[in-house]
Amino acid sequence: MASAIDLLDSAIADLEAKLNLAPGQSVPTPTTASKASKQQDTPVAAPATADAKPKQAKKKKEKKPNQKPAKKKAAAPNHDQPDICKLEFKVGQITKVWVHPNADKLYCEEIECGEDAPRQIASGLRPHYSLEEMMGRRLLVVSNLKTKKLAGFPSSGMVLCAAEAKEDGSGEKVEFVEPPEGAEIGEVLTFEGLPTPEPLSGAQVDKKKIFQACADGMKTTDDGSAAWNGHIFMTSAGPCKAPTIKNGPMR
Repeated sequence: MASAIDLLDSAIADLEAKLNLAPGQSVPTPTTASKASKQQDTPVAAPATADAKPKQAKKKKEKKPNQKPAKKKAAAPNHDQPDICKLEFKVGQITKVWVHPNADKLYCEEIECGEDAPRQIASGLRPHYSLEEMMGRRLLVVSNLKTKKLAGFPSSGMVLCAAEAKEDGSGEKVEFVEPPEGAEIGEVLTFEGLPTPEPLSGAQVDKKKIFQACADGMKTTDDGSAAWNGHIFMTSAGPCKAPTIKNGPMR
């Protein structure tokens, strides 16, 4: 009769045969089988060659802060200065002049004032100057007045003149207030005995009626020098004058 050991050896042999195991081979665990299977399925990386280029890491784009540069605030207008310093007077020269087609007394002028382009200004001077006398004339321009249309022509400023009554009572004599010969085109005038002007904008001059406020004080002196309440209109080359009119109003 077979012993218990013989029966156990016989059962183990049968089991090994069913599992296709060699005699004495251990049974593989699920973990071991899984690892073997994964190793067989994983593709083997090809060896690197001399021509292979290493992949460069993509640079992250730095986000620039979405900030606009702060705008500089315009300087606040100086309302405490004398009224005449709120106006801007420039040395100019007429480079083109023609008769206004729709107004009997007006000339239309282009005046060089040292700016990007000549200014266009209309002046009621036809009764006082011929076209030939106007052309090339050096004069003073009030350059910070608001542009206004005169008989449909946009006038960006005004020319400064002195006036007096004619001796025969037949009307007015009008003549330009002229800068001295050495004054440069575009030079901004100062006023003797007053601080450096800080001109206001055209809109402010119009709103505050600055020119009208200065008008009563604007007269030529005993020698014809242009002045406001006695303060002479000055350039770097000297005072501005009317050729012949003394103690006459300027406008």
